[in-house]
Amino acid sequence: MNRFSALLVLGAWLFVLLAAPAARAVPAQPDNDRRTPVVRAVQATSPSVVNITVTRRSQGDVRSPFGDPFLDRFFGSMYGQQPRDSQSLGSGVIIDGAKGLVLTNAHVISGGGEIAVRLLDGRDFAADLVGSDPDFDLAVLKLRNGAGLPQVSMGDSDDIYIGETVIAIGNPFGYSHTVTTGVVSALNRPMTTDNGAFGSFIQTDAAINPGNSGGPLLNIHGELIGITTAIQARAEGIGFAIPVNKAKFVVHELLDSGHVAPIWLGLFGQDVDQATARYFKLRSVKGMLVSEVHADTPGARAGIKPGDIVLAFNGAQIAGKDDYLTRLFGITRSERVVLTVQRDGTQRDITLKPQVLDKGKALELVRTRWGFELADRNGGGAEVTMVRPGSPAARLGLQPGDVIHQIGSRRLASGIDLLNAFLRNRMQKTVLMRVQRGRGLYYVRLTL
Repeated sequence: MNRFSALLVLGAWLFVLLAAPAARAVPAQPDNDRRTPVVRAVQATSPSVVNITVTRRSQGDVRSPFGDPFLDRFFGSMYGQQPRDSQSLGSGVIIDGAKGLVLTNAHVISGGGEIAVRLLDGRDFAADLVGSDPDFDLAVLKLRNGAGLPQVSMGDSDDIYIGETVIAIGNPFGYSHTVTTGVVSALNRPMTTDNGAFGSFIQTDAAINPGNSGGPLLNIHGELIGITTAIQARAEGIGFAIPVNKAKFVVHELLDSGHVAPIWLGLFGQDVDQATARYFKLRSVKGMLVSEVHADTPGARAGIKPGDIVLAFNGAQIAGKDDYLTRLFGITRSERVVLTVQRDGTQRDITLKPQVLDKGKALELVRTRWGFELADRNGGGAEVTMVRPGSPAARLGLQPGDVIHQIGSRRLASGIDLLNAFLRNRMQKTVLMRVQRGRGLYYVRLTL
């Protein structure tokens, strides 16, 4: 090796030795690959997700410490009944941090009781019920002394893609702030839950378990697109959420008046049987035959007439009058309804804007169709003030002074309950009622 080559080799080694320490001294760059959009959405939204506990006090029988039935009766006779606490768990999300407003499911807080809310940071608040609506299964709570709290970002449930990633946060089985992910499986799913909720839901395969009810369904931007409300108990990977756009309107009405105004289209109808299907040349017995159209209602203004067949509601085929009512109860007065109606063998789509049914009109319809008049009563229920001779109420044996506590599945605690009870049962051939006469309580069936 000549002198020049040796100098080149020596220079190369010197460069490596001098450069190597400098290379080792360069700090490692932080690894953000694991901070996916889902992680960022959860981190941004979790502080606004709350754990809700409702404590109810009931009277329980006193038991002896010996487990003997005879001694149980002895202890019970001596000490009577003692109060017993029961608790239910659910989830919610803060929608207004400045006012301390929480949105949750109505069934989470149904039945009354003391409401306690816990945030992710461990803070506890007592809460008061602002308003709830069981038909939409939504309720608004106000945290006492709650101000300056984190709140969720509102999204747009009309801008959802089937297949897009969604995130559910809640408190399943008491495990606080549990995160599950999935996709939007379907949109506009009509269903009825055991809690009385009707309407068009977002269907998702994100795991939703008891305790998740009332929690948020989020997109990957951390925006609220739904309130989780129900699970299909007999299947896996099927959960439902109330679209946030519907929830926004329900919240507005709950904050304004404490309830959601009941709406109708002015139509009465009946199921399509085989004879009707043959007469109108229908392919099946599905649909609702319109029997009455009340004046000055959306149906009358749209030109719907008795004898028309309602085949679809907002593009979905209806099975009959009960299906029609189920879908109608999932609509607010801010929305439009498109009915597919057949007349003389021709089908057409009719767009209607729902109308609020006022109490005066409801009482008039109760009087003319069911045959009695009602008045509000302190302490719950509605008092029968008049029974029309020859009416269904007269044939049943109702009398003035009777108190009706329940119509169908709706308990009558206020005037708005009567409106909703009538709307839900107005097309039935028999209506189950819970009636008080004197000290006795009876379940009776009103046959129309």
